[in-house]
This record gives sequence, structure tokens and C-alpha cells, in this order.
Amino acid sequence: MTETQNDLMREATRLTRSGNLVEATALLQQWLGGQTGTVVEQPSATTPIADVLDGCVFDTDLPREPVQAHAAPSRGEFISGVHTHAALTRHYKLYIPPNITAGEALPLVVMLHGCTQNPDDFAAGTGMNERALQQKFFVLYPAQSQDANPSRCWNWFKHNHQQRDRGEPALIASLTQAVLQSQPIDPARVYVAGLSAGGAMAAIVAAAYPDIYAAVGVHSGLAPGAATNMGEALSAMNGSGAGASIPLGIRPNTVSRKGPALNVPTIVFHGDQDKTVNPVNGTQVMDARLASHGAHSTAPKLEQGSSVKGRRFTKRVYQDERGHVLGEHWLVQGAGHAWFGGHAAGSYTDALGPDATGEMLRFFFEHPKRKS
Repeated sequence: MTETQNDLMREATRLTRSGNLVEATALLQQWLGGQTGTVVEQPSATTPIADVLDGCVFDTDLPREPVQAHAAPSRGEFISGVHTHAALTRHYKLYIPPNITAGEALPLVVMLHGCTQNPDDFAAGTGMNERALQQKFFVLYPAQSQDANPSRCWNWFKHNHQQRDRGEPALIASLTQAVLQSQPIDPARVYVAGLSAGGAMAAIVAAAYPDIYAAVGVHSGLAPGAATNMGEALSAMNGSGAGASIPLGIRPNTVSRKGPALNVPTIVFHGDQDKTVNPVNGTQVMDARLASHGAHSTAPKLEQGSSVKGRRFTKRVYQDERGHVLGEHWLVQGAGHAWFGGHAAGSYTDALGPDATGEMLRFFFEHPKRKS
């Protein structure tokens, strides 16, 4: 490197330290243009200056330190951890939004991934962390281990993972409580949601711990008690299990069922062309919700609509006799087994919508835990 080039790099570093990113980049372009023809990307508001300089090797006596006064706005943290409860240990990831002020108590959304997925994959596909950044809430992603299930499915179909204070529901509830104790979270705004096997486990957890979770979202999942072994699970998933003859959209609480009731507000998403978990299971999830009210719920309010990208859906809103919303059931036309409105960066997503992430959050935040 010539002395002139050294001078250029020193000047670029000085400009960087003073926050003059455009001028610094122009000098880097000048130097690199004469060396290799490489183009240096213009720094944006979200590009740390260290990323611009890391691609350049230069001879300078000046130390390289991040420019704090002009650093990119924080996008929060996505941290990893391990939690043990009883004999079970699971890894997890937690999204922590930025700029939490003293005395602030934020919502928490617990997200349970589907089979073969993991927290990073599920976060990318649902876009939940981006929404948490925008709307300021925590997101907790428990991770199923391959030792517990070869496909990393939550064991919703095993009898020892279906009750309060037992198995995976107890572990998830314990992890949720641990995060509540360590972070500034509003205990009245704690929610749980999941996809497929994660949706089925979310329903079980919500049914077992209505004292912790204010509402539940079940996407392409199954109702609590849908199966107690693998054979029953396969039968339930293909639509030939108990209650499989229920016509889609029928008022669910007219049908007898064997599983526990869901005692928290419930939002359900299911595709009418789901070949992995038959859509009758979505009806049965709402059946579990209305079972807690017996005959004291009204006929559903029916809404037909379409997503921004043209995907049609039928939305049914169930209320009690006082007008309180018990749940919403979204049946999406032509949709399969995937998170609606999701991003291709994650697995099992359907970009055509509707926006399951946004609608779940809207439903959740409309339903904080009622004061007793």
C-alpha cells in the first residue's frame, strides 16, 4: 500500500469516527476502485459502520472502534438459553425488544414451532420478531429436542404430556414463569401460540394453565385430548378420529367431546386443503373452547373476506351471552399446511395470507387476562 493510499484510509477512518459516512465511503470507493474494482455498498441507517470497514484491509495506526454516537438503532436481542424443569431440559430463544423504559411491563408471546422446525426457523417464517420490534413485546421460543422426538415434534399425542404439572406442558409453563420473573413482562398479557404439533401443544398448555396464559392461537393444530397415542394421533390428523363427522363451521358446542375445555379466548387458523392435519381439527379446537360455556354461547358471526393477495377465507366469531368474544375460527380456502402470510425465509409458510401473525397479535392484545 502506498503512502497516498495510507493517507486515504486514515482520512476515511477519521471521517467514520466523526459520523461522516458518505464522505468516508467515497474515499473507500476511490481507493478500492483503483485496486480491485470492488464497489463498497453505501451504508444505510441500519448498517453498522463496522460492516463497511470490515471488508477493507488497511494499514493505519488508528484503532478501530464502533462509532457509538452514530450507531444503527437497536433491533433488540435474540438470546439463547436452557431451562430445566423436573426431569426435562430444553433449549429456548427469547426476543427482547429495545428501549424498554423503567417501570414498563410488556406482553409476552410464547411460540411453539412445528415438526422439523426450530426457534430460528419459526421466527423467520412467522416474522414474529419483526412485529415484536414494531409493537414492543417479548417473544419466547421453546425448542423441542431431537432426543425427545426424532422429528422435533412436541409430544401432544402422548398421555404423559397432556396435563398440568406433567411432561412438556409443565416444562413450557415453568419456562414461561421463569421469563416472567427475569424480564419486565405484564402477567396479564401472556399468550401462547403454535403451528401444527406446536399448535396442538399450545392448546394443551392453554387448557392446563389458564392462570398463566390470557389467550391461545392454534394454527393448523388439534384440540386437547385429540389423541393419547400414536395410532390415535394419525387417526385424528387424517380426520377419522373422534368427532370427525362434524361439518366444518357447525356451532361446535352442540357436539360431545372427550378432551379438556379451553378456558381462555382462542383464535384458530386452518386451511381447508390441509392434507397433513385435516381441517375438521380446527372445528374441534373451537369446540374445546365453547365446551367451557355449554349452551351459553351465541351463534357465530360470519364474515367472508380475502387477503391482500386474494386468498379467500371465512371467519367465524363466537361470543357468550354477554357479548364477550370466546374465539375466532378462520377457515382459509385453498390453503394447505403452512403459516398464512409467512415469509419464505422459514419453512411451512404460505405468503398468500391472510396475515396469521398480525391477526393473532390483534386478537391477543384485545384479550388481556380479566381481573377476578
